[in-house]
Amino acid sequence: MPRLFCRGLLIDMDGVLVDSTPAVARVWARWAARHDMDPVFVTAFSHGRTSLASIQELLPNASPELHREEDQWMERAEIEDVADVVALPGARALLAATPAAQRAVVTSATRPLAEVRLRAAGLWDLVSHLVTASDIHHGKPDPEPYLKGAAVLQLPPSDCIVIEDAASGSRSGKAAGSRVLAIRTTSSDNELLSAGADWLANDCASLRCTSDRESGQLLLEFPDHEIPRQPKMS
Repeated sequence: MPRLFCRGLLIDMDGVLVDSTPAVARVWARWAARHDMDPVFVTAFSHGRTSLASIQELLPNASPELHREEDQWMERAEIEDVADVVALPGARALLAATPAAQRAVVTSATRPLAEVRLRAAGLWDLVSHLVTASDIHHGKPDPEPYLKGAAVLQLPPSDCIVIEDAASGSRSGKAAGSRVLAIRTTSSDNELLSAGADWLANDCASLRCTSDRESGQLLLEFPDHEIPRQPKMS
């Protein structure tokens, strides 16, 4: 097994800890229909980014006021649609194995939406540090979310490993100065490697985290066979 040492884990939520894919697809499809856009394209375009950033780019000629109104519509719709939001394999075990002071969830969702989804997935009791779109000015792929996450843990970003499933989040983690372990739950190997991911694993169930209380070090391990032998460039 590869042995990765760090002092903190910065963990994305959707696609890493929580499977919200059906709910996200339903809500973005409804939004796309309101604006006569292709729902498949819109859903893929918005993945791993804040809703507001996606809306601003999808409606480039709209006013800031309309952008905010559309973002508020999106947040309400997503909060209401959590019927099939569940924890992904290994998510609870990974959080439980990592000391609370050494892990933070860093998500592009707003704080109210993040709490709703984490509660629906049965993970809220294991989240002690949470950085959301409500806490930042610039979303992923900007480094601010993961810089904030490292600061919350009172660690340099270089001492943290980011766990991500999206290219935008992988770029954010790398730009912040952290190492990135990307998992294959929603994106292709090419997308993740091109975004700068240092390692690939299948999902959180592949990861084993142990803690050395004396040194404060975390050891993260995952099966060697999950690492691509010949990283492909897109």
